Amino acid sequence: MTLIEPTPVKVTGRRSRAATGAGVPPRRGLLRHFRRYWQLWVMAAPAIAFVAVFSYIPMYGIQLAFREFDFTAGLTGGEWVGLKYFQQFFESPQFWTLMRNTVVISVTTLVVGFIAPIALALLVNQVIGRSRKKFLQTATYLPHFISIVVIVGMLQVFLSPTSGLITRFLEGLGITGVNFLGDPSAFVPVYVISEVWQHCGWNSIIYLAALASVDTQLYEAAKIDGAGRLSIVRHIDLPALIPTMIVLLILNMGGVLNAGFEKIFLMQNPLNLSVSEVISTYVYKIGILSNQFSYATAIGLFNTAINFVFLVVTNQIAKRVANTSLW
Repeated sequence: MTLIEPTPVKVTGRRSRAATGAGVPPRRGLLRHFRRYWQLWVMAAPAIAFVAVFSYIPMYGIQLAFREFDFTAGLTGGEWVGLKYFQQFFESPQFWTLMRNTVVISVTTLVVGFIAPIALALLVNQVIGRSRKKFLQTATYLPHFISIVVIVGMLQVFLSPTSGLITRFLEGLGITGVNFLGDPSAFVPVYVISEVWQHCGWNSIIYLAALASVDTQLYEAAKIDGAGRLSIVRHIDLPALIPTMIVLLILNMGGVLNAGFEKIFLMQNPLNLSVSEVISTYVYKIGILSNQFSYATAIGLFNTAINFVFLVVTNQIAKRVANTSLW
């Protein structure tokens, strides 16, 4: 009995290119992509719409920085004045004061607020016992959900010069005349410490997630070799956190001059105004309270441009030094 072998089917070049997706027009390929992954695009649509409505569409108002705003003409009207308001801000006697205050508060908060979550994550990771670790994590997360108004109210309760708990405690030790909320030299430490206390636990979540992905065999091998906890942290935990640290540093540098408006504005008073007036609070007072919309837009655009430059420079440095970047 003779077996008949099947005749091989010859695949043409056109069909093979279609099967691999090569040679497909861009529009047809894009339609095919949406048809295949339409569920994912539907899930992402609300987030895309939110960013478009609240981040990209308002960018149309940037032109106010280059126009003499006229209420009757709207955003598109008004006389074109070019860089008039930028020059006015640079020549303002408050320019260097605003820049100094903003840089000091922002950089101090960035440095301390960047190191503290890393240290907390390393400490929590060394806690033995699952229940103890969960309790410590929960205790450090909770302050993040407290309202900023409540935080400033707590500062008033603890640091009030007349009835504050800490002030009375210092008076009991013989230290009198302390005014943490009115002393200009105490404003930055109070702001930074309260800011770190509130957000340190929440910011450590991503570092704990990075530590959770470390192979446990590395810890076992290190203990067999006689490594202590400090050696394990230095040679295992920190190297595992470096990529995450670099990415978060790049993201934080994108807002290096964006000092927290709400908290600083609530903590301001006539005694500490010389060190608490930053760009964000000045823009609010100039733009909203004084109705100088074009001038305030120019200052805000300048602030955003500086943040963008810091973001790009930091990303390029991280890309060359550590081979880690956002793009």
